Amino acid sequence: MNATHPAPRTGPHTPAVLYPLQPDHPELVAPFASLVERTGARRLWLCQSFKAEPHQVIAHLAGMGHSTPVGTSVTLLPLRHPYEAALQARSLALVTGQPVVAGFGIGNPGFVSGLAGTPYKSPRTAVRDYLSSVRALLDGETVSHDGPYHQMHGSLMPLDHAPVEVGAGVLRPGMARTAGEVADVAITWMTPPAYIENTLRPALDEGARDRAVRPRIATAVHVALTRPGRDPRRLALAAAGSHLEVPHYADMLRRAGVSVDPHDPTGTADALLRGQVVVTGTAQEIAETLAGYRRAGVDELMLNPSGVLLTEGVPAAVADLEEILAACGNMLPRPRQEAAA
Repeated sequence: MNATHPAPRTGPHTPAVLYPLQPDHPELVAPFASLVERTGARRLWLCQSFKAEPHQVIAHLAGMGHSTPVGTSVTLLPLRHPYEAALQARSLALVTGQPVVAGFGIGNPGFVSGLAGTPYKSPRTAVRDYLSSVRALLDGETVSHDGPYHQMHGSLMPLDHAPVEVGAGVLRPGMARTAGEVADVAITWMTPPAYIENTLRPALDEGARDRAVRPRIATAVHVALTRPGRDPRRLALAAAGSHLEVPHYADMLRRAGVSVDPHDPTGTADALLRGQVVVTGTAQEIAETLAGYRRAGVDELMLNPSGVLLTEGVPAAVADLEEILAACGNMLPRPRQEAAA
């Protein structure tokens, strides 16, 4: 079961930091963990990695002394049974002593087939059943489930640990409704603010109609400061990268009014910038755009520096994030002053 722990040291509007690549070694992620500690960023997020496995990277960082709130965005369902997923998530909460968001996603059909033999006939059912079992296990319940995608009969041994939220990767309204039913967090990537406000958030609300609250929304946003010699279009294309070739991402962007064309990189880059899928500008300008994401319903922003990280390296990416976090901090609501007596 989850223990009672002190409130987070950061405010509800403080952005988080995302390390968006597959690291060859945990030490490549350490500068980002240090940044979270130094700036009070909300959390350090890692993606699915087929190089250094994300749970082990985070545990290694904790062993180095970097104990920060963490999240996985997202690990892939076919890789582990829900029991193993719950065990890994609460192990991170134990070794870091900090809150964890355990995010899960399907992966593409070819990947699922390679591990499970066939694609999931109903991805939404697979996610609903998987997250329900993980959440119940983390809550100390005994699970009895016989479904098309996993069987689970048993429970985790009791253990005191920091809180763990269970998240679902969400791009389109169908999965948003499923996340609304069972997830604590809906995790989105490259989703423009208007699309979140007008499409995903209503679907989450619909899915959560029988729950007390809908899931929080955590959104990864590509960011890059304008600096001499930088080409925003080049950064936008580097940031979006292979996601533009993945059918469900391309479909989501079309639904959001962001036209992507593999034969027109300039037009695609302009569309990504215009649609605020990739946010560039001064630190203050980026902070103002990110405030628009919060107004659209995003509860946790993940700053994704992949464009700069891929083109200029770790120090440049960390420097960008530090400036953007400082600008966001300057925009946070401040306590009202007491009236003079």
